[in-house]
Amino acid sequence: MNAQMIPTDLTQRAPRSPRVRLGGYAMLPRILDKARATWNGNPGDYKYGNPMDQHFFAFTGLSQAALMDQVKTGASDWEILLWVNAQASPKRWPHEVRQWSAWLETMPVGDAEDLEWFAAQVKRLNPIRTDLHTIIDYLDADDHVSFGGKA
Repeated sequence: MNAQMIPTDLTQRAPRSPRVRLGGYAMLPRILDKARATWNGNPGDYKYGNPMDQHFFAFTGLSQAALMDQVKTGASDWEILLWVNAQASPKRWPHEVRQWSAWLETMPVGDAEDLEWFAAQVKRLNPIRTDLHTIIDYLDADDHVSFGGKA
């Protein structure tokens, strides 16, 4: 493991917000936190490769397994970003990455079944909140509540 890499323990803290970007990619720092925690055996309730992660994999053309292999080398975030940019298929221009990230942050919840699930989750967090509109909003609020915060 790289000397500068500290093992991620998602039983002690949440992964980085899906809004945090690395090389312009929303979700990538969060995915890396979940991958490192999974590799180290302490992912808590977080799942590497979940449906939100799949948006990143689809956009970059990378596989979950290939990214995990890079994580297992102990590579830093920067080293993994360089690898992502080199391996992405198709190659993505910076403006495409920014546009995709902006879309992901504002992506609608989905179909009726997804909306029912989303409404139930928001109600579980705090039934009087009216400012949670996207999955990213929900993830940030859920992470906060999961580690003792109030929604």
